Amino acid sequence: MSVQDVVGVIESDPGAMRVLRATADLGLPDWWIGAGFVRNRVWDAISNLPVSPERDVDVAYFDPEKPDPREDARAEARALATMPEVPWEIRNQARMHLRNGDEPYMSALDAISHWPETATCIAVTLRDDSVHLVSCHGMDDLVGMVVRPSPAFDNAAGRPKVQRRVQTKGWLDRWAGLRLEI
Repeated sequence: MSVQDVVGVIESDPGAMRVLRATADLGLPDWWIGAGFVRNRVWDAISNLPVSPERDVDVAYFDPEKPDPREDARAEARALATMPEVPWEIRNQARMHLRNGDEPYMSALDAISHWPETATCIAVTLRDDSVHLVSCHGMDDLVGMVVRPSPAFDNAAGRPKVQRRVQTKGWLDRWAGLRLEI
């Protein structure tokens, strides 16, 4: 599965495209939707499963001029007014380094590269009605259905967190073909 194939999975999903268009309409700077929004759709497609219900829609944006969490709440309220059925989670990554104990992030993509698993550190955005995809640590683990800690979580403290995520989210129950390399 290539980058274009993954983009095709997103583009062929009317619900995903509605979410992308609604997010674009929010006017957030440097915004991307990542994690399960992309990963789950790809793993479902590879596994010939119907699209998983959204547990959350992780919108990462970067605005160092407005780090106040109330800005996120306002963006979520606007998103909910447009699509109330979507479980929005909109976060300004300009302050998330504080929660994560990292050096300040330089962009939304820098922050996304610090998410727990390599297959989760992937995101899409919509520019000029075209889907653009970035995979911070390559595509191999995503399309190979491999769960591996990202570099930020590939340590004694991070690996157990990744293992717990796999268990609590029921990934092995949903995608029997997953390989764990934790």
